[in-house]
Amino acid sequence: MAAVSLRLGDLVWGKLGRYPPWPGKIVNPPKDLKKPRGKKCFFVKFFGTEDHAWIKVEQLKPYHAHKEEMIKINKGKRFQQAVDAVEEFLRRAKGKDQTSSHTSADDKNRRNSSEERSRPNSGDEKRKLSLSEGKVKKNMGEGKKRVTSGSTERGSKCLKRAQEQSPRKRGRPPKDEKDLTIPESSTVKGMMAGPMAAFKWQPTASEPVKDADPHFHHFLLSQTEKPAVCYQAITKKLKICEEETGSTSIQAADSTAVNGSITPTDKKIGFLGLGLMGSGIVSNLLKMGHTVTVWNRTAEKCDLFIQEGARLGRTPAEVVSTCDITFACVSDPKAAKDLVLGPSGVLQGIRPGKCYVDMSTVDADTVTELAQVIVSRGGRFLEAPVSGNQQLSNDGMLVILAAGDRGLYEDCSSCFQAMGKTSFFLGEVGNAAKMMLIVNMVQGSFMATIAEGLTLAQVTGQSQQTLLDILNQGQLASIFLDQKCQNILQGNFKPDFYLKYIQKDLRLAIALGDAVNHPTPMAAAANEVYKRAKALDQSDNDMSAVYRAYIH
Repeated sequence: MAAVSLRLGDLVWGKLGRYPPWPGKIVNPPKDLKKPRGKKCFFVKFFGTEDHAWIKVEQLKPYHAHKEEMIKINKGKRFQQAVDAVEEFLRRAKGKDQTSSHTSADDKNRRNSSEERSRPNSGDEKRKLSLSEGKVKKNMGEGKKRVTSGSTERGSKCLKRAQEQSPRKRGRPPKDEKDLTIPESSTVKGMMAGPMAAFKWQPTASEPVKDADPHFHHFLLSQTEKPAVCYQAITKKLKICEEETGSTSIQAADSTAVNGSITPTDKKIGFLGLGLMGSGIVSNLLKMGHTVTVWNRTAEKCDLFIQEGARLGRTPAEVVSTCDITFACVSDPKAAKDLVLGPSGVLQGIRPGKCYVDMSTVDADTVTELAQVIVSRGGRFLEAPVSGNQQLSNDGMLVILAAGDRGLYEDCSSCFQAMGKTSFFLGEVGNAAKMMLIVNMVQGSFMATIAEGLTLAQVTGQSQQTLLDILNQGQLASIFLDQKCQNILQGNFKPDFYLKYIQKDLRLAIALGDAVNHPTPMAAAANEVYKRAKALDQSDNDMSAVYRAYIH
């Protein structure tokens, strides 16, 4: 394989993990970001994004030599925008070179003119100059010295005037200009050099997902990998951190740019369950170009997605048998079991190699049982419950907790990018279910405490709005707090997360604590309040309707 000769300022194609090559520029890393140990790598700024990453040298190609090849295999809108950004960069670089060339010519003309003016004209001086060649050289040298000195003086004055006229303070360049430095023309020309015909991307199937798409957050928990080094976060840039827990993350600050650069998998995707969460997930899968077949117990809910390009499956078994990876998102353990084990259920469509991903929030025992029956038929299983609500589902900003088949987790990458902002891989089956219940236990308890505080403020003659304003200015400030308080103040309990489901999760979390003899008194108290709210016919309202349990 031909050696890759790259240097600072070069434009390149950088490849991360399983994802398509992306145009970028080799730049200096921030001073506080150390270079990773191991193989040689460069710090690359990606065009069309606000992302940086350390890229191994074998995963880099010169931009110009491979431009046509890359454009042929990548057709995405954001990819084209990134290529356009590179071309604009090159036009600016060319313009700078031309300006520099003209400036050099002007300087040369001025120097020649100065030499003409400083050349001796009298006959005596001409005779003196002709006496000795050495004296002629000396006088010419002094003349040039005077010209250079004059030019420098004039340049210093011009620079001083420019600095006085400019309102910008001295120091670091503005943030939006910091990474727009144009390489010298020789560097740009140098990008074309180097025998690259035999260059091929290195295989990435066995690489960890931490080297994957810079636009998507992956958190991987592995008991086999030793922690390495922890790098400081870069504001608005890529953050790579390996903590003592063995958790590895790749974070991109601008998660709104995530979905625009997804290359959808060529695998056929199935989706079972079009509730509050499932509907948003499927919509985003379709928007990002995935081929999706849908099924729902109430068939009418499929109509909207059929209009958006989805295919209709008549039964769960049919969806699984016709798709490579089938996702499911249903309400509770009973629904999850019925979907897999019931008539025309998932299990009947499982064949060797078929993949099933359960995104329902259930207990660890249920998900372990489902994994066992799927794997017994030769299938592959991944649990992937999601943290979020209807709005986050619609926005493609869910948090995904996955466990089980690691290879399947990686195969789901483009799907997880479409539906979420962050993905965690937590190891063996059951871990994601446990973690999800703990997360929802905390959330449900917090919601009950918010409702309790607002009612206490009311009965003691305090302004609920003022309480909210105070909370929003303190350490508890969050989108969740503000939205749920607004629901209560406005009396709007349209479901964003069903009250009956948060009560179900509290109940399962308490059972999880009981199984390991761990007390959960706060969750138990909150659970009783939600049970009262359910008795007041609030099950199908938003979880914030727990407030009504305190005022009745």
